[in-house]
Amino acid sequence: MVRRQALSLALAVMPFGVAFGAAAAGAGLSRWQASAFSLLVFAGSAQFAAVEIIGRGGGAPAAIAAGLLLNLRSLAFGLLMAPSLRGPWWKRAVWSHLMIDETTAVATGQDDPRWRRYGFLYTGVVLFVAWNISTVVGAAALSSASHLVTTAGIDATIPAAFLALLWPRLRDTDQRTTALLGGLVALALVPIAPPGIPVIAAGAVAVITWRVAAPPRAR
Repeated sequence: MVRRQALSLALAVMPFGVAFGAAAAGAGLSRWQASAFSLLVFAGSAQFAAVEIIGRGGGAPAAIAAGLLLNLRSLAFGLLMAPSLRGPWWKRAVWSHLMIDETTAVATGQDDPRWRRYGFLYTGVVLFVAWNISTVVGAAALSSASHLVTTAGIDATIPAAFLALLWPRLRDTDQRTTALLGGLVALALVPIAPPGIPVIAAGAVAVITWRVAAPPRAR
């Protein structure tokens, strides 16, 4: 199951990685810079936000701030996965590089802590390889197609795959209501809020809704 999920997610990630490579080249980054970006950052939405800012003439501080806002949710992922990723600090630091939505979703779908760890690491390695290969392809072969993401609808592939992975795990009405409210808040804020704010607001709404709906012992 874990391997099948990881491979399915890799298929969804690769077109997005190709589009990032093309967008990075269109923003003036060399193929080596685009590749290094994916190797060192490995955070799709944050990378796109940074490249868009750089392409419009923005500086590094603005690009870094946008990336940090978009990835604040990784703090929650880290707290969730910490019990399953025990080990020396240096090993946990390496593993943290794979802390993204998809790896956390696959991992938390496993009941046994050992399988959680396996799901996290296996999915992380598969997606890391797929993302970096596709980035190189996009930067080298599609440098003139910087608008590939929106024109081909590639920006919908990863959210769709993530939703397909997450939705079956929302087993009752309260959980699905919480998820829908968070999603609606994010959608409402996307046109008017800076990058990252819709994600933070949706997370806050989800937490508040859960606190209100959960029985006393679950709080």
